[in-house]
Amino acid sequence: MKPTLLVLAAGMGSRYGGLKQLDEVGPNGETIIDYSVYDAIRAGFGKIVFVIRKNLEEAFKEKITDKFEGKIDIKFAFQEVNTKIEGIDDMPERQKPWGTGHAVLVAHDLIQEPFAVVNADDYYGIEAFEKMANFLSNECNESHYSMVGFQLKNTISENGSVSRGVCSSDENGYLTTVTERTSIRRIADIICYEEEEVKYLLDDDTVVSMNLWGFHHNVFEHSREMFVEFVKNNSENPKSEFYIPLVVNDLLQSDSIKLKVLTSTEKWYGVTYKEDKDDVVAAMQRLHDEGKYPKALWNETSV
Repeated sequence: MKPTLLVLAAGMGSRYGGLKQLDEVGPNGETIIDYSVYDAIRAGFGKIVFVIRKNLEEAFKEKITDKFEGKIDIKFAFQEVNTKIEGIDDMPERQKPWGTGHAVLVAHDLIQEPFAVVNADDYYGIEAFEKMANFLSNECNESHYSMVGFQLKNTISENGSVSRGVCSSDENGYLTTVTERTSIRRIADIICYEEEEVKYLLDDDTVVSMNLWGFHHNVFEHSREMFVEFVKNNSENPKSEFYIPLVVNDLLQSDSIKLKVLTSTEKWYGVTYKEDKDDVVAAMQRLHDEGKYPKALWNETSV
């Protein structure tokens, strides 16, 4: 059974100022999602599940999925601010979605096979998808998960600070912890993050998570149990978010899983800020010019 790709595309794009999932960055109007799907098909994924907001469904199909209809199985799951999860009778009222962990949970009925999770607005590159597809097809099981780690220097925006999951691994390349660091930026020749107005240095080659995870489908049950407890404990905190790394760290600390870090040396591209778009457009053009992608991504003979 081929693995599935779960694409998280329900984010509001608050810092970017718009629906960046639908932004054109390729020479033929391609979005970043187009490149992720194209690379996933080449790598051997068999199904794509998109997590979106229900009110975006028609625009999303018209702009994104109609282009590759028939090339891969496509499903949709919907994440609203308070999409209900089994085990919770009354979701607390709030204005902000519950986060990436909740986004994964809304897709649980559509996935029964090993699957990868990606952000809709991050370009990961073919190497990352090939390594993940190989792991999911040949190594993944109920206690063996994975992630693709990127070198921090390849994930920095020139137009503002970013947040990254800083990863620690053991001598065998298995993840021990992932710690969210915010306000990461390059200042002159160094990369640092800020915490309580104190700056801390980070090495250029620090391995960070860009939210490309590889899971056995049993992660849904682990996540659901944690989310039920999380909602109970945060019912009065409207800004609390249930992130995927919370689940991963809990499973690691309880020795329930081992998580293999698959490293990529490719450069990440994304549109965290509006000013990032020109850089991404230029990068995609170079990749086409170098022959890494065909002139037209979704022509009749592609993938």
